[in-house]
Amino acid sequence: MIFLKTEEEIALMRAANQLVGRTLGEVAKLIKPGVTTNELTRVAEEFIRDNGAEPTFKGYPNQDDVPFPAALCTSVNEMVVHGIPNDEPLKEGDIVSVDCGTLLNGFNGDSAYTFAVGEIAPEVRELLKVTKESLYLGIEQAVAGKRLGDIGYAVQSHCESHGYGVVREFVGHGIGREMHEDPCVPNYGRRGYGTQLKKGMCIAIEPMITLGDRRVYMENDGWSVRTRDHKPAAHFEHTIAICNGKAEILSSFDYIAEVLGDKEF
Repeated sequence: MIFLKTEEEIALMRAANQLVGRTLGEVAKLIKPGVTTNELTRVAEEFIRDNGAEPTFKGYPNQDDVPFPAALCTSVNEMVVHGIPNDEPLKEGDIVSVDCGTLLNGFNGDSAYTFAVGEIAPEVRELLKVTKESLYLGIEQAVAGKRLGDIGYAVQSHCESHGYGVVREFVGHGIGREMHEDPCVPNYGRRGYGTQLKKGMCIAIEPMITLGDRRVYMENDGWSVRTRDHKPAAHFEHTIAICNGKAEILSSFDYIAEVLGDKEF
């Protein structure tokens, strides 16, 4: 069932998502060679709790009821999504997707950003650039009267035109009082097909794009997802509210931009 949100509920979701954006901004300050993803997670969880929220991901169950052990998903290089933080230092040339969720005043926020660690290879920089572009192209289609296939087509066509793979097994989602609500929001599709978008729907759009083959596999921990060919993957995500004329982005990359400036990738 799809739950349409009122203006008051969207305001609460905006607050939760802005906190996610601020948390990612705090993480951005730490990204450099030598830092561990456990360090990133410790700072993020402390920041979330200090601001009166709960880290949604920590303890969140998978399909086998295995709880996720951390406040952030940190996916390095060929890890596509749901990477578990650890004590292995990030290296020059790595990329790391940081996915963050908060629960504030009964509503969830969710956003992800793929960071460059120092100087990265030109082909990886282009992957990040195109993936982020595809997110905003998808968001442009997220207005009342359009369909989910319009969002997926915008993401897919842009990324595949650059020769990249579009992951099929993991998709975006509705969001509200629950982290994952209906509908599923694929990053692929046909224009004019799928569930019609209505004012008040809130969804997380999150392209997961690979430099090589789109096929992925899950590790034995039940969470970590990698590319089969072990080539890098990028992941960007915004939570948005469906409006009549233009989607409202509830989350924010502005706090990241304040830290990184022109040296985004």
